[in-house]
Amino acid sequence: MKLAFIGIGKVGFALANNFQQSGHDIFIAHDDVTSNSVLRAQERNPLFQAFPIQEAITMADIIFLAIPFNSTELLLKPLDFGNKILVDCTNPVGAGISHGLGSKVSGAEKIQEWTFNAKVVKSYTIYGFENLENPVFPNYGVKPVMLISGNDENSKAVVRTLNSDLGFETLDVGDLSQSLHLEHMTLLWVKMVRANGHHPNFTWAYLER
Repeated sequence: MKLAFIGIGKVGFALANNFQQSGHDIFIAHDDVTSNSVLRAQERNPLFQAFPIQEAITMADIIFLAIPFNSTELLLKPLDFGNKILVDCTNPVGAGISHGLGSKVSGAEKIQEWTFNAKVVKSYTIYGFENLENPVFPNYGVKPVMLISGNDENSKAVVRTLNSDLGFETLDVGDLSQSLHLEHMTLLWVKMVRANGHHPNFTWAYLER
């Protein structure tokens, strides 16, 4: 598939690089295709192509949003997503590693509000980029789980396939309102690792009896 990335920092690059190695075509969506962030990403993986944001969206099958949450509203509102899947990889983080929207609504629901014709699926947020770069845990007989949420069942099925490409099991936790709880899981992981010194190379697993 053709995957467009709005944001090609640590999270965006980790995902894009692994997807490219799995056989997908990667478009960097940036209105300055000669920006330092674009050039750095292309130095690391020369197969990445860069296009202006709207052009990349139009060409892509699926779009990934991996920029700081506080930059999303102004960027998203003018864009036409053409009823395509928009994978929300963002997290609204506030002061003291708190929920940036006061735990009243999820960032994913706001993104859906700001993108009138996108099908938003929340995914790739409950871990740091380290586990998107390398999701393999060979000492265990299970794969790490990626929790997702969204309102459109067909869109979530597509993201489930992409998760498999990366080596994750998928657990669909429900509609987009459930993203609030996934964002709290992110805060738990971030506080453990970024604030309290736990090593980043751990994930959750889904064990079912």
